[in-house]
Amino acid sequence: MFYYALRLVLSPLLRWLLRPSVEGSGRVPRTGAVIIAGNHQSFTDQFLLGVVLRRRLTFLAKQEYFTAPGLTGRATAAFFRALGQIPVDRSGKEAARAALDTALQVLDGGSALGVFPEGTRSHDGRLYKGKVGVAAMALRSGAPVVPVAIIGTFEAQPKGRRLPRRVPVMLRFGEPLDFSRYAGLEEERLVLRAVTDQIMYAVRTLSEQEYVDVYAAEARGAREADAAAA
Repeated sequence: MFYYALRLVLSPLLRWLLRPSVEGSGRVPRTGAVIIAGNHQSFTDQFLLGVVLRRRLTFLAKQEYFTAPGLTGRATAAFFRALGQIPVDRSGKEAARAALDTALQVLDGGSALGVFPEGTRSHDGRLYKGKVGVAAMALRSGAPVVPVAIIGTFEAQPKGRRLPRRVPVMLRFGEPLDFSRYAGLEEERLVLRAVTDQIMYAVRTLSEQEYVDVYAAEARGAREADAAAA
């Protein structure tokens, strides 16, 4: 109930502030398990997806949103839990397996799962290499993957900016991707990489972003190290 009540509040605010236009939302199945995989440029991305899609969308949210100290931290954690978002520990392989199991529970229940395969927000507006977790989810669940490009949110609210600028954005959904031909190969690393790259290529085609074949966290870390050494 809280999810839909909050959407009623957020929808007019985000539509006024960011004026989102939408292409291809009818490509998202109305029922059944589905993975919505998109680029990640801004804190507002997941809220925009929740506003423009009729289906309830569950995201795997980074654990830091649920563990921050103080009154603000507790309020943030309560907000994300009320939205049905699931905390994910990104600290290592065991944590990644636990996140995958949690995602599969959502999909096994016939729900829609939102994923940002880059793993973190882009620090410069470019599209970065996707992590293979999205492929593992797709192959183990059998759910189709609908790619989506979120365009303009980096200009509206890049990482580090507290409040978004009032600029128009677009959400562009692609055709569902079916990976059932890879059933039974979900432990094959090369298959997971190939599936992930196909998803990212679809997102890149929709977004028309410059693509960088390294992980976003690594690129940001290298940039920060260069800045510190300068």
